[in-house]
Amino acid sequence: MSSKSNGRILIVEDDLLLSMVEERLIQKLGHDVVGKAESGLEALDKVSELNPDVVIMDISLDGDLDGIETVQKIREESDVPVIYLSGSSDRYQYERAQKTGCVEFLTKPITGGDLKEPLSKALNGSVQNKAASAQPLNKTA
Repeated sequence: MSSKSNGRILIVEDDLLLSMVEERLIQKLGHDVVGKAESGLEALDKVSELNPDVVIMDISLDGDLDGIETVQKIREESDVPVIYLSGSSDRYQYERAQKTGCVEFLTKPITGGDLKEPLSKALNGSVQNKAASAQPLNKTA
C-alpha cells in the first residue's frame, strides 16, 4: 500500500463512533485525516490551525453552531471544499447547505464509495458552482 496521501481531511462530527467510521473510510481511500472537531467552534479553530484540503462536516452538531452555520463562518476566511453529512435528507437543510458552496450533501450512513467521488471532486476541482450540482444522496434499503 502506498504511503502517498491524496488529501488532508478535517472531520467535524460530534458522534465519536461515526467519527471513527468516517476516519477509517477516508483513510481507506488514501487520504490523511489531519484533525477532528466535535463542535462548530472547535472546527473554526482547526480549519485555521490545520488548513485542510477538505472538510467533512456533520450538519447536526452539539453547541452553539450547527454545521451549516459553521461553514458560513469558515467562508469568511477560507474557501476550503466542504462535504456535508446529514442524518436526514431534509430539503430545508439541503437548501441551506447549498448556499455555502458545498461540494456534496450526503445522507448517513455513508460508505467509502459514497465519499470517493465527492472527495475527488473536492481535491481536483474548483469549489465554485459545486453547490448548484450537489444533490442529497438518499439511501434505500
